[in-house]
Amino acid sequence: MDLIGIPENPVPAGAIMVPVLAQDGLKLRAARWVSEAPRGTVAIVTGRGEFIEKYFEIIEELRARHFNVVIMDMRGQGLSERELANPLKGHIDDFLIYERDLAALSRQVLEAYCPKPWFALGHSMGAAVLLAHARHGADVFERMVLTAPMIDLCGLRFPRATRALVEALDIIGLGGAFVPGGSQLPITRYPFEGNVLTSDPVRFMRYAAIANASPDLAISDPTIGWVNAAFRLMRQFKEPDYARRIMTPILILAAGSDRLVSTPAIESFASRLKAGRHYTIPYARHDLLLENDAIRAQFWAAFDAFIPGTLQLNRKAEVSRV
Repeated sequence: MDLIGIPENPVPAGAIMVPVLAQDGLKLRAARWVSEAPRGTVAIVTGRGEFIEKYFEIIEELRARHFNVVIMDMRGQGLSERELANPLKGHIDDFLIYERDLAALSRQVLEAYCPKPWFALGHSMGAAVLLAHARHGADVFERMVLTAPMIDLCGLRFPRATRALVEALDIIGLGGAFVPGGSQLPITRYPFEGNVLTSDPVRFMRYAAIANASPDLAISDPTIGWVNAAFRLMRQFKEPDYARRIMTPILILAAGSDRLVSTPAIESFASRLKAGRHYTIPYARHDLLLENDAIRAQFWAAFDAFIPGTLQLNRKAEVSRV
């Protein structure tokens, strides 16, 4: 389960593989990096269908900020073990299982190897898992930065009917089947034109090239069970007190042109956080960290202002270059 590099996306130097054993015995692939004079550790919690290799650029940028970095392939994707025989199906029965996997990562990797303070960087599905983890009082992170969290989906024409159909199909035993209309074609096989992730063709093609170099990394559309579990979690996010009971300081960054998750739902949720800030980046598509340099610069400016000491570190570096 080594890391896979390609010329346009080399493996950051110093990677240390640290397999994680989940509570139910599944083997999850994780890796960590040690930085010079570390100021703490950032744990990256990935979105649906993603894998460690996609984050090599971000890992290098975090290490340049003197953070140790930890990242794990979520169960059922990347090179972590799958729950179903068909490896292309992204499946889970309950998002609580993701939370247990995150707890296993904390015990087996963060506590064993990583200096505090611990921070989290989560995207989309991973951001939703971090919110649920914090809401349940199990959060180990001093602060969290979340991009385009999966608070609600965007563009469902008949949301109630869709949720009722998915729940009914799951109840009658079809949870392991692809969602109606689903495909076995991974998102990395779709063309750049019309994609919902990014306006940056270079980063999009690099993402696709990684998956093409190692097809086992990618998954395709979710199962009915995964979608039903996601709907149950998103329904909880709508409860007025859900956000208010999260005590961890959180920075939420939404994408102004998101066509996967609902930016208005994110903004509404973030406005109810007791210790939260939120900012919507105009014109950005769903994957802020896969976006063009101008959009990513806005992300990093917000990150540096929110994570203690990072802004001062960057100013010192600027002075030293003068």
